[in-house]
Amino acid sequence: MPTTRNSSTKPTGELLTGRPKSPQPPLDLRPRCLVAASMARARLAKERPASVPGKTADRSRPLHFAAFLLLADAALVALIVAFVPYTKIDWDAYMSQVDAFREGERDYTKIEGDTGPLVYPAGFLYVYSAIKFLTAGQVFPAQILFGVLYLVNLSLVLLLYVKTEVLPWWALGLLCLSKRVHSIFVLRLFNDCVAMTLLHAAMVLIVYHKWYLGLIIFSGAVSVKMNVLLFAPSLFLLMLKAMSIKGVFLALLGAAGVQVLLGIPFLLSHPVEYISRAFNLGRVFIHFWSVNFKFVPEKYFVSKELAIGLLIFHLTTLMVFAHFKWFKHEGGLFHFVYSRFRDATSIQQLISCKPRQSILSKEHIVTVMFVGNFIGIVCARSLHYQFYSWYFYSLPFLLWRTQFPTVVRIILFVVVELCWNVYPSTSYSSLLLLFAHLFILFGLWSSPAEYPYANKKEKADRESKESGKAM
Repeated sequence: MPTTRNSSTKPTGELLTGRPKSPQPPLDLRPRCLVAASMARARLAKERPASVPGKTADRSRPLHFAAFLLLADAALVALIVAFVPYTKIDWDAYMSQVDAFREGERDYTKIEGDTGPLVYPAGFLYVYSAIKFLTAGQVFPAQILFGVLYLVNLSLVLLLYVKTEVLPWWALGLLCLSKRVHSIFVLRLFNDCVAMTLLHAAMVLIVYHKWYLGLIIFSGAVSVKMNVLLFAPSLFLLMLKAMSIKGVFLALLGAAGVQVLLGIPFLLSHPVEYISRAFNLGRVFIHFWSVNFKFVPEKYFVSKELAIGLLIFHLTTLMVFAHFKWFKHEGGLFHFVYSRFRDATSIQQLISCKPRQSILSKEHIVTVMFVGNFIGIVCARSLHYQFYSWYFYSLPFLLWRTQFPTVVRIILFVVVELCWNVYPSTSYSSLLLLFAHLFILFGLWSSPAEYPYANKKEKADRESKESGKAM
């Protein structure tokens, strides 16, 4: 009769080795889940580009530092308004032009101030009429108002920087360190401040894909000062990427409608005078006041040859950046345009359908906008002191889009700031500024192009298909 093994029978492992086998722990899924999650986090950390210093695990640090910068700069602005004397440059001229408008003058050739005729579109008159109403034309209340405007503008810019995560958190402090920009806002009260604040508001809307509203605000910025048009080529190319042809047309129609609506009082009475004065793209600025190309003798500085040469260089550089950098992942600008027509099976589809990948990343939108504007700055024949506000707030972003060492980035930032604080500008300061601009432009050109689309899965799918074809 076979015997039955009972619970006291030694296991096989003990019989073979002569010593008891270690007891196995019971199966527990919780530790394995935790380990798997930890491994996944480690894998994601390795996949995150190490060259982008702002993308840290602690996403709240840049936001907290930005809030601190706003509070600190608010205190600094208050001290400047209280203790630094106001500088009279264009304020009285602005008020004289506003008075003429409010008294019923609609002929742009007759609206003048002590610094010359009015050369800004109608939005300028509406904005400064409102400012005069709020301040009674007094300088000190206007300085307080422009101090608030400065902080609003800084808030918008900080939002762009925090959302794009291009800079390390500490580098956000560079946005508050310009002596010249503080002066432009709260000591000079230039209309450039209003125009650039509206421009940055439009960019915030656009990075959140509010294209139609963004275009309306962009057009409002143009109506205050036309320098905002330096952003227009970049914006148009981004619209082609993100919108259907019909959408682009409607957005441009809305932007044009803003200009017509604001200019109606002048277009109905003196249209030629209004358009020729407010949208004069051929103005020649005074050589003495220029910070850029001051080393060029005046007779060549004001020549048409220099203007045409700079325009050709401007357009060529924009085209090269667009083809090889901004549309690199689409096969180039011309291939992108061709594909829009090739993929359409009908005119209706061509007009109404968006590109297959149309959700642009925030980093790509801001990069294309800031670089396009900077190319225009490099090619500008004349840059007056207030024009620094046109691109100062993009400088840290542009510097960190290059692959320069951090020390070189800081040096370039300081060099540009110093050049803008030399008064009056000299041939040497102007030449140094041009060298710094060109060096930054070279750094932008030599840096790798960022992936333009927000959906990373699209990128992974596309790369896997390309690798499959290569195999």
